[in-house]
Amino acid sequence: MKKLALSLTAALALALPAQAQSKYPERPITMIVPFAAGGPTDIIARIVGENMSKTLGQQVVVENVAGAGGTTGITRAVTATPDGYTIAMGHLGTFSAAPATYPGLKYDPINGMQTIGLAGGTPILIVAKKAFAPKDLKEFVTYVKANTDKVNEAHAGVGSVSWTTCTLLKGQLGVPKLNSVAYRGTGPALNDLVSGQVDFMCDQIVSVAEQIKAGTIKAYAIASAERSPALPDVPTTKEAGLPEYQIEAWNGIAAPKGLPKDVVDKLVDALDKALNDETVKKRLLDLGTVLPTKEERTPAGFAALIKRDADKLSPVLSAAPKQ
Repeated sequence: MKKLALSLTAALALALPAQAQSKYPERPITMIVPFAAGGPTDIIARIVGENMSKTLGQQVVVENVAGAGGTTGITRAVTATPDGYTIAMGHLGTFSAAPATYPGLKYDPINGMQTIGLAGGTPILIVAKKAFAPKDLKEFVTYVKANTDKVNEAHAGVGSVSWTTCTLLKGQLGVPKLNSVAYRGTGPALNDLVSGQVDFMCDQIVSVAEQIKAGTIKAYAIASAERSPALPDVPTTKEAGLPEYQIEAWNGIAAPKGLPKDVVDKLVDALDKALNDETVKKRLLDLGTVLPTKEERTPAGFAALIKRDADKLSPVLSAAPKQ
């Protein structure tokens, strides 16, 4: 009898944690966006998070924690208690570029966090003020190389997607020390591009599509394999004469390392259902977002993407002037 009682006690002890875990989530989940409200990452986080809330049965609350190129918010998220109540929507800059950009980084995107999945790809465009002299990408390349002391590039701060992707472009063109003007975010940088105070920038389609359509800025090329349905008249970099410049930004969800498997599974399922929802798909596609494949939505698929882009960007960013 004593052995039977002990066996029952042990069985109950094993069952209780699993039962408690299966109730997740029991309260709202905080999704940290490491940038100010209104930017591309914030927009995608709110679209996806709103639908994830329906699947999870608890609200996914977006909290904007800006600073240090997005690394302040990501640090807070991935060093939180691994219980599933704090997650983050980061991007190419915070996950793949940050290790090479910030030597004292307090988190390890490759080995020190739990990936959930990719939420969307955001193609990069090379854009310029409306009055910029070059008429196409070939002329742009020639002009920039001949006027390195005059041309001004705008970006949203060291570590941002605009800084990261233009740093890669400048490295490929052989003009790494081109004049660079840093702003506190994409909005101010784009405003000055529209008003003609700076010459060009590289940024996500989500940020610049409306200005391109309105004709307030010009687009030279999109750095993707295919043209975007959102901007069908903009050629790819391969079509425009710079095939080596291929880079896509993206947004994805991560959490602290050590998250219980059943919690990871519920978050992955909620993200997958959000990206399969027709309303969500339309909203993202209208922004020019590229919907991720089934594999890219998985933790392993997203982790592989982070490492691939980190390996690609690290040599260029490590050597780049931090301006």
